[in-house]
Amino acid sequence: MGTLDLKTKVAVVTGGSRGIGQAVASSLAASGADVLVCGRSVEALSSMTSAVAAKLLRDGGSGRVESFAADVRDPAEMETLVAEAVKRFGGLDIVVNNAGVGRFAELAAQSVDDWREVIDTNLLGVYFSCRAAIPALRRRGGGWIINISSLAGQHPFVGGSAYCASKAGLDALTEVLMQEVRYDKIRVSCVAPGSVATRFVDQVDDLHTTWKLHPADVAQVVIDLLAHDPRSLPSRVEIRPSRPRK
Repeated sequence: MGTLDLKTKVAVVTGGSRGIGQAVASSLAASGADVLVCGRSVEALSSMTSAVAAKLLRDGGSGRVESFAADVRDPAEMETLVAEAVKRFGGLDIVVNNAGVGRFAELAAQSVDDWREVIDTNLLGVYFSCRAAIPALRRRGGGWIINISSLAGQHPFVGGSAYCASKAGLDALTEVLMQEVRYDKIRVSCVAPGSVATRFVDQVDDLHTTWKLHPADVAQVVIDLLAHDPRSLPSRVEIRPSRPRK
């Protein structure tokens, strides 16, 4: 695989205001893609686009990153997000479904609202995003859908019933969708990270945790997937810390 050139490509990244989503958006733009990032916080999106723009200017990236406030749990807002990407940049080639939340408690103690938020964001939100994006991808003659899952989907743990169920469901959704749209030249893949140093769990700042993956590590996997020849489809990639905490 050579250097990836995405100068003619348009991408949408959900949950892109920080963490993995921000790293993915930055990497896509550095490779030349025009990227529309969505999130629920206008303030966080504004801060993200400013930071990414400064990095692109410093590093010589040629793509553009813009933002659009949208909630993946709302199917109408996902339709609008896709339409906005097409309006601003002329089409859609790549969708990275990264938006996700974690609410952790033993099942008997977890509130119904927390359970629903996790399932609605991590699983139903991906369904809404993919459903909105597929017609636009077909109009471009193909493209990529990359869903950011988690090793938790295959390795359940105490206190993670909603989160693990959402990611197991996402893994199954990805596998089914991969088979459904492969002959439209739409490649669908799942990236399943282990522990990543982000502010994911209850907004705890663990960016200093040296043993964990960094968001840039996950973004590199996304870029590597996009660089594969069209004949090749790595349909699931697992990435984990090389030396986890004992």
